[in-house]
Amino acid sequence: MKRDSRLSAVLHALLHMAEHGGPMTSDALAQCLGTHPVVVRRTMGLLRDAGLVAAERGHAGGWRIVADLSRVNLRQLHEALGEPALFAIGNRQEQPQCLVEQAVNAALDGAFDEAEALLMERFESVSLADLAADFARRRTAR
Repeated sequence: MKRDSRLSAVLHALLHMAEHGGPMTSDALAQCLGTHPVVVRRTMGLLRDAGLVAAERGHAGGWRIVADLSRVNLRQLHEALGEPALFAIGNRQEQPQCLVEQAVNAALDGAFDEAEALLMERFESVSLADLAADFARRRTAR
């Protein structure tokens, strides 16, 4: 199963946008991310729908952050992206007839649920402002 790296890409783009301080075009963001501007527009559209970014038209236009970085956490961004699967592992069959496989699924489902709850709790505790501060510290140290 292929990894879904949209959350990582969104965080990367948002930190570039915050550092830039003004609107950034899809082309500029695509260059930062090593992707195509259409991918950027599609993803930024999801963030716009969640009220986190806005698009400005015109010569000096582009995408800009409209949310307070300290009020946006990783969980909100994960949800804005449509809550992609967190784990690439899962049950062999979701509705098995075999009692052994039912026991295996029950054990795995419990572990997956606990791990997902822990990860979502961690996502809630990390804000964009936290990441921006970490970036600033790293830049200063360099």
